[in-house]
Amino acid sequence: MGRKAGKGGALEGIKVVEVAQWVAAPGAGALLADWGADVVHIEHPVTGDSWRGLVSMGGLAVDYLFELDNRNKRSMTLDISKKEGQLVLYRVLEGADVFITSLRPSELKRYKLEYSVLSRLNPKLVYASVTGYGHKGPDKERRGYDFSAFWARSGFMATIRQEDMTPLFQRGGMGDHTTSIAMACGITTALFARERTGVGQEVDVSLYNTGVWVLSVDISCALTTGEYAPMRPRVETPAMANVYQTKDNKWIYFMHLQQDPYWSGFCRALGLEHLEKDAGFNTTVSRMTNNDKLFALVEQAIAKRTLEEWKPILDEYELIYAPVQDPTDVAKDEQAWANDFFATLEHPTLGTIKLVANPIKLSKMPSSIRTTAPQCGQHTEEVLLENGYSWDDIARFKKQGLIA
Repeated sequence: MGRKAGKGGALEGIKVVEVAQWVAAPGAGALLADWGADVVHIEHPVTGDSWRGLVSMGGLAVDYLFELDNRNKRSMTLDISKKEGQLVLYRVLEGADVFITSLRPSELKRYKLEYSVLSRLNPKLVYASVTGYGHKGPDKERRGYDFSAFWARSGFMATIRQEDMTPLFQRGGMGDHTTSIAMACGITTALFARERTGVGQEVDVSLYNTGVWVLSVDISCALTTGEYAPMRPRVETPAMANVYQTKDNKWIYFMHLQQDPYWSGFCRALGLEHLEKDAGFNTTVSRMTNNDKLFALVEQAIAKRTLEEWKPILDEYELIYAPVQDPTDVAKDEQAWANDFFATLEHPTLGTIKLVANPIKLSKMPSSIRTTAPQCGQHTEEVLLENGYSWDDIARFKKQGLIA
């Protein structure tokens, strides 16, 4: 692995080998690649990455989704189920800084890719593994996806609903991409530690554990008290921290955790000045006592104007609110574009595409999307030549079905 990637990037010169597919682990590799790391994505020579095969979801064409988690990478095909394939991978890993994998513990053992093996091969290697449920315990071999491990088992599916509701489904990739950020954080921390100690270490991340961390406010309550606060019906939720429908059927979410400092402006903005000094509403306690009445009054007030009519009024009184946006709204949001949430690039077959960019901003060495996701095996020969193999070796590997 000798190619320089991401000129001027914070991780320029860092070499990453990725034996992973789908989203969570490749998503972490994409973040590293955005910062300039040279990431080689290893794929099976026949089947490739399973994420490539997803061309539709919910009736929508999504053949661009592979780009999200594999931009800025190189692709190498290699059959690691064969002994010689493992030996080739070992040679590539000898010069690597980071190994990323989403294989389960039994698969790592089968392919001789456990941390104990690779750390002897390359003591400086940062070995990053993402699993569904962790490397220990009775469920360590259980297949885990973000819908099952992150969303259902962690507690999200049960808590993000009211008692009389069927559990809600999550949106695709939520758990995966949250786990990607956690994994990238672990990898960069381990690289920093290596600068001090000279040795690498194992980074262990799971979808289940990440879900528990994200829901840790509720789970901390459960650990301490044996209970958690259920979702309350909308009408029982504080009126100043609630959601309301506008005249044009949009929604506004108010979020005043501290109510008193905003009460006066809240009343004046909504045309409810007569409530400002009313003893039934002018303290937090009285508002909660009469919450159903206040909720109904606010609901009626908000329904009188459109969302765009409300925005300047609410801003004038410096209220804390947000429009409830759907993804098409976010894709056009001026604030998101101004802060580089998205990137536009030219794809050789898809034309102009827009992707969600790296969410972590560095002022002096910013991330960048320089190349589209590679074709399966696009850089196989290039990587092998960099690692000392000859064209004769490459021809032999192809004949053996070791590479495509």
